[in-house]
Amino acid sequence: MSGQRVIERALPWVLRLTWVAVAVAGGAAVDGIASSAPVRDTAVWGGAAIWTVGVAAMAIPAVTSLTAVRTLVPVSVPAAAGAWAAGAPATDGALFLGAALLATAICCSADVGRVFVQASAYGAEDRHLLRPPPAYLLAVVIAWSILTAMLISGPLLLADGRWAIGGALVGLAAAGGVWAWPRFHRLSRRWLVVVPVGLVVHDHLVLAETLMLRRGEIASVRLAPRATEAADLTGPAAGHALEITVVEPVTAILAAGPRRPRGKVIHLTAALVAPTRPGKALASVGGRRLPVG
Repeated sequence: MSGQRVIERALPWVLRLTWVAVAVAGGAAVDGIASSAPVRDTAVWGGAAIWTVGVAAMAIPAVTSLTAVRTLVPVSVPAAAGAWAAGAPATDGALFLGAALLATAICCSADVGRVFVQASAYGAEDRHLLRPPPAYLLAVVIAWSILTAMLISGPLLLADGRWAIGGALVGLAAAGGVWAWPRFHRLSRRWLVVVPVGLVVHDHLVLAETLMLRRGEIASVRLAPRATEAADLTGPAAGHALEITVVEPVTAILAAGPRRPRGKVIHLTAALVAPTRPGKALASVGGRRLPVG
C-alpha cells in the first residue's frame, strides 16, 4: 500500500480523535464558566448535541457527510472563544480553542475532502474536489458566521430567561439553516471526475449541465500556462489550474447568474478546472492513460 493511501485511510481517524479532544477540552472549559446553572447546563447539552451529530457525520465518509462535518466542526471555534471569554480557566480555554482550531483545519483540508468525496464514488470513478471561487466562499463564510452566532446565542438567551430575543434567534437559525444547507452543500459536489472513458466536470456552481469529455475528444491535460486562453470553468478560483484541450470544439452551458440570468452556451477548445490537488488529479489522468502534457 502506498504512503499516500495510508495517509488517506488514516485521516478520518485523525479527525475523529481530534474531535474527541474537542469534547474533553470543551467539557472542562464549560464547567469552569461563571454563570447561572441553566445557562451552563444549556451550553453543556447544546455542545454535546452538536458534537454527537458531528460524530455521526464522521462515521461514514460521503459527500453529504463532508458538508455536515465542515459545517459543524468549525462551530467549536467560536464556542471555545466564547467559553474562554465567559470565564473558563485559562488552561482549559486554551486547550479547547486549540483543539477546535486543529479539528477545523483538518476537516477543511483538501486531503480530507478528497477522502470523503471519493468514498461516494461509483465504480471506477476517481473524484477530485474543485477549489471554491473566493467570492462564493466568502458569502458562505459570512452566512455560516451569522447562523452560528444565532445558533449559539439563541439557546443561551432562552436559558437566561430572555424569551423574546432568544426564541427569535433560534427560529431564525433554524430557517437560515434550511436555506443555507443546499448552498453549503454545493461546494462538496464540485468535482473533476476521471473515468475509464474520459473526464467529467461536475460543477453546478459554474455549469448548468455536467461537461463530459470522451477519451477520443481529449487532446491533452496539463498544468495551465500563465498565458492560456482556455475557457475559465474554475469560478474563477485562485491557484494552479489544469488546462484540458480538446480535439474539436465542444459545447458547454454556463450556469445562470446575476450577469447571465438564463445561463450561456459557449463553444470551447480548451477549458480550465481547479482541483484542490492539481498534481494528484494530473497523476490520476495519466494513470488512466489519457494524454498528459
